[in-house]
Amino acid sequence: MALQADPERKRRIGIFGGAFDPPHAAHIALVRAAVTDLNLDEMRVIPTGNAWHKARPLSPASHRLAMARLAFGELPRVVVDARETERAGPSYTIDTLTELQALWPDAELFLFLGEDQARALPSWRAWQQILQLAIIYVAERGDWRRSKPGFMAPKLYESRFRHLTMPPIPVSATDIRARVAARQDPLPLVSQSVAHYIDHHHLYQTT
Repeated sequence: MALQADPERKRRIGIFGGAFDPPHAAHIALVRAAVTDLNLDEMRVIPTGNAWHKARPLSPASHRLAMARLAFGELPRVVVDARETERAGPSYTIDTLTELQALWPDAELFLFLGEDQARALPSWRAWQQILQLAIIYVAERGDWRRSKPGFMAPKLYESRFRHLTMPPIPVSATDIRARVAARQDPLPLVSQSVAHYIDHHHLYQTT
């Protein structure tokens, strides 16, 4: 007999934002784990537009959006969302969450952050309102060789935070850009399609 959908169950939507400059294996692992472990109906992968918090200039949004579509486009229940790259001015998470809540007022929203992002959350615009709109899942490495203590949620807001344990994947976008600049192959840190895109468009190469 076929299982019937639970009419009382709220739609569960994940939000994973970032520069994705470029998207890499750790990003993909997080999305896969989140969709599966939390039984999300949909994961919105959202490349940032104008990143107010980044000290360095990002690659053009068109390239980062294209690479995100290559990296995540075939994953089940994942949608690459261009809204922040299409929005004028700085990209603020509170604006994105407000828009998504307006689209799905009855849905549960889950915002996925790395540990460094979670620690910086109190510096974000309207961060306490962010906690009202979404449950925060902090992606933490599951290995014991840590350079610093794990993230601790603020005492007043502990109920709004959860942990998503990730396998240790020693990769960062900074390292990938440096590898490409040194004329080294970025595989397997990025997917084959993203590696081809980087090469074809001469991204991250010094003159």
